[in-house]
Amino acid sequence: MSAPSSDDRVIEFRHVSYRLDGGRELLSDLGLEIRRGETLVLLGRSGSGKTTSLKLINRLLVPSAGEVLVEGRATTAWDAIELRRHIGYVIQDVGLFPHFTIERNVGLVPRLEGWPPARIRARVEELLQLVGLEPARFLSRYPRELSGGQRQRVGVARALASDPPLLLMDEPFGALDPLTRAEIQEEFLALQCRLRKTVVFVTHDMREALLLGTRIALMEVGKLVGVYSPEEFLRSPDPLVTAYVAAFRNADAGLNRGRP
Repeated sequence: MSAPSSDDRVIEFRHVSYRLDGGRELLSDLGLEIRRGETLVLLGRSGSGKTTSLKLINRLLVPSAGEVLVEGRATTAWDAIELRRHIGYVIQDVGLFPHFTIERNVGLVPRLEGWPPARIRARVEELLQLVGLEPARFLSRYPRELSGGQRQRVGVARALASDPPLLLMDEPFGALDPLTRAEIQEEFLALQCRLRKTVVFVTHDMREALLLGTRIALMEVGKLVGVYSPEEFLRSPDPLVTAYVAAFRNADAGLNRGRP
């Protein structure tokens, strides 16, 4: 596989480490490139460094060593607010403002950027349609009036509101019931086919990684094990990868046991 050109490298980790004030290292010498228009999945168990890596991209954290580049500029060279408005961010608990209507929640960033009200309203309606929520039904509702799956859809719409080129997703579907999670995963795939955003997606779920990822970056105790296409991941001889694959297949076998 040929190396990506510099124009394709939207995000780069160059020998990045991150340590807590007490000296404990959460991330060690990470080198990684995320390409334009791909969904790169950060896969690993709790404590592997996935969320730390994500927070370094939008400068919620700053590297202890090395540098993270976004669009060719170190995150420390960006104005922090400008950088974060360049990046959509979706988390597991959604983080909607409970006292805001859905319209105000989705239109928050465009409002901060000074868009006129008519343009904000049109954008909010467009995005609700895009994520499968009928604007006439949902614009005036509050988050407490929505199901978990509906709130998650609103979270995705809010992250896309100002049309950022980058999208960070931190286990966004992890708290949903299995049926709703499967539905939203399929909707995300369809959405990504239309929008072609550059997405960094954190999960500990191998099934989700194989389904959604263009490439999978496997992490363990703060280090990068390797980067694979889904097909390469399933064939990799690396012992940690084979352990993941075996656990995945054993779980499938357990689900299928006893079926006619």
